[in-house]
Formats: sequence, C-alpha cells, structure tokens
Amino acid sequence: MPKFLYVGVSSGGKQVKGEIDAQSRNEVISLLRKKKIRTISVKNKPMQLNIPFLKGGGVSLENLSRFTRQFAAMTSAGLPLVQCLDILSAQTESKPLAKALAQVSSDIQGGSSLAEALRKHPQIFVDLYCNMVAAGEASGNLDVILVRLAEYQEKSYALRRKIKGAMTYPAVLLCITMGVIVVMLTFVIPTFAQMFSDMGGTLPLPTRIVMGISDFFRNNIVYIALCVIAVIIGYTSYYRTENGHYNVDKLKLRLPVLGNLERKSAVSRFSQTLSTLLSSGVTIIEALTVTAKTAGNKVLEKGLMRVLEKITGGLTIAEPLKDTGVFPPMVIHMVAVGEKTGDLSGMLVKISQFYEEEVDAAVDALTSIIEPIMIVVMGVIIAGLLFAMYLPMFDMVGNIK
Repeated sequence: MPKFLYVGVSSGGKQVKGEIDAQSRNEVISLLRKKKIRTISVKNKPMQLNIPFLKGGGVSLENLSRFTRQFAAMTSAGLPLVQCLDILSAQTESKPLAKALAQVSSDIQGGSSLAEALRKHPQIFVDLYCNMVAAGEASGNLDVILVRLAEYQEKSYALRRKIKGAMTYPAVLLCITMGVIVVMLTFVIPTFAQMFSDMGGTLPLPTRIVMGISDFFRNNIVYIALCVIAVIIGYTSYYRTENGHYNVDKLKLRLPVLGNLERKSAVSRFSQTLSTLLSSGVTIIEALTVTAKTAGNKVLEKGLMRVLEKITGGLTIAEPLKDTGVFPPMVIHMVAVGEKTGDLSGMLVKISQFYEEEVDAAVDALTSIIEPIMIVVMGVIIAGLLFAMYLPMFDMVGNIK
C-alpha cells in the first residue's frame, strides 16, 4: 500500500505531521478528518535508496527556471499540456528533468492533474512549485502562475550566484595559500634545513621554529590528513542531524559579517516566497508551511512553524514574527501594515525588493573586507616563512669582515 506524508493542524491548533498508509490522497484526507486533523498538505512519500552519499534530483535551479519560463510561454500560447511537456522533455539538457517530464506527461494522459503528477517527483518539484501549480489549475490562471514561478526561481538563482560569487575569490585565495604553505613546509624548508645543518652553528629562534613545524608536518602528514578528513566527516554528520543543523544555522546568524548577510538573505527569501504564494492564490496556512520548508535556515524554519501554530489560534502574522529573532522591527511593522490594509502580498514584495538591494550591498561589503584581509594574511604567512629561512643568511653576511 502506498505511503503518504501529511502536514495538518489538530483540533487544539497545533501543527502535526507524519506518514500514513492509504490507497489515495482522498483516503488520507478522510482518515485525518476522522482524527480531527485539518489537512494542510498531502504528498506521496518518495522511494529512498539507502546508499550513502547518493543524491537524487540532479536538476539545477537554472535548468528548472528555464523550463518553467518556456513552459509558461507555451501554455499561454494555447498549446496542450501534454504537447508542451513532450517538447520540453525532448529539448532539455538535463537528463533527470527530461525523464521526470516524460513521466509527468504520461501521468497527465492517465488522468492526473499537473500538480498531482509533479508531486511524484519531490526531488525536482518542491512543495512550493506544486502548490502554486495546484492554485493555478484551480483558478484557471496556470500560465500566469508559471510566469510568477519562473520569476521567483530566476531571482533565487541570481541571489545564490551573488553570494557564491562573493565567496569564490576568497576561497580561491585560501586554497592557493594553503597549497603554497604545504609546498614550502614539505619541499622548500627541508632543503634550507639540510644546508643549515651542514654549515653548523646555532640558528635563530624563528628559523628553528619554522624548521620544527616543517619536521612535524612531514613526519605526521598522514595523521594530519586523517584528522582533517575526520573533522569534515564529523561536521557533515553533525550538520545532518536536526539539532546540528539548527545550531550551525544559529551560529551563522551570529557571525560578525557573514551573519548580517545570512539574516538579510533569509528575510529576502521569506518575503519573496510568501508573496509569490499568496499572490498565486495559495492559502495563508499552506503558504507559511511551504515558506518555512524553503526558508534555507533552520532557525527561521522553526520560528515560522511556531508562527503557523499561533495564527491558527487567531493571532496575526506580525505578532509572533517578533519571537523568531530573525526579522528586524521594520519588517514586522511593514507586515503588520500589510495585514491591516489587506495587501500583505504587495507589502512583502516591497520588503523583498528592499532586502535584495540590502543583500547586494552586503555582498559588496563582504567582498571588499575579505579580499584585502586574505591577501594580507597570505602575504604575512609566506613572507614570515621566507624571512625565517633567510635570517641565518643575513647573520652570516653580517659576520663577514
């Protein structure tokens, strides 16, 4: 019997989620109704292979946004869904996406709706995507919804590129610095050490320290490499746990410079996602649930889940947003104004636009700070190693009469 994952709200107003065996989505809703649980979302539980480090999907956000944009253009031109999907499946460069689209086309021909067919591929089409498509099908504005989806994905992709671009140059500099240090400790400094040993005499303290570090590194290089690998594996395993993910994300928000960028990025994603869902006709409960899952930060996700529980009890969104500790007072005030005027979606768009500019400024500031720091650090380390090795030579020249 198929398994389904569900999210709902209990009679006490608390969010509940889990999995249930049933023949169809309708049966799941009926079973939950008997338990006095109001359904928010129901989806098929994806099959999982227990192979370590195996990742499904393999579809980049760039490919998915390009597909959505083309799909929107074709549906607005009046082409049937099946024909659109068949054409896009044949021309896409992503094999996982092509395979998924072919299956979606087959399911639609078998009587499924587009949203139901997309939900069978959760590694490619996330809840946000499927919920918006479902809202578009229900309202008869699928082409409009697909355009909004494409715009949302393009903005998300642009945001990721900005952040990755800001970190690329410092990461390259760090790798080069580490490579130079390893080469010097492994090959260059031992050559100098042998030469100084043949000459005899007492070496200056900086030279002895660098030679000791070089000897330790060469004699224990295997153990050092194993320790580095163990730290990486330990961090990855810890980050995969619920508490680990939450604690790391909490630390990200508290970092001096990167924390500011992480906070602004989270607010921008939240505003953009929620406004896109609400303007597409998705209910506030479903929109907040999906927004929480796509928040990209566990602190914000848990905070939004608490917000969801409180608004089912009759509170507004703005009041419990304060308790998340992520949103600045300006955002909370603007959300409150949007709720009072009945234009929450429009107000969220303004917040998103403002914080997109803030993220751009934060990325520029981060780049301007990190780049010179990395260059100075790299120069000091390499210059220090060279100075320690040439110091005995300076002493010898000074002793020549």
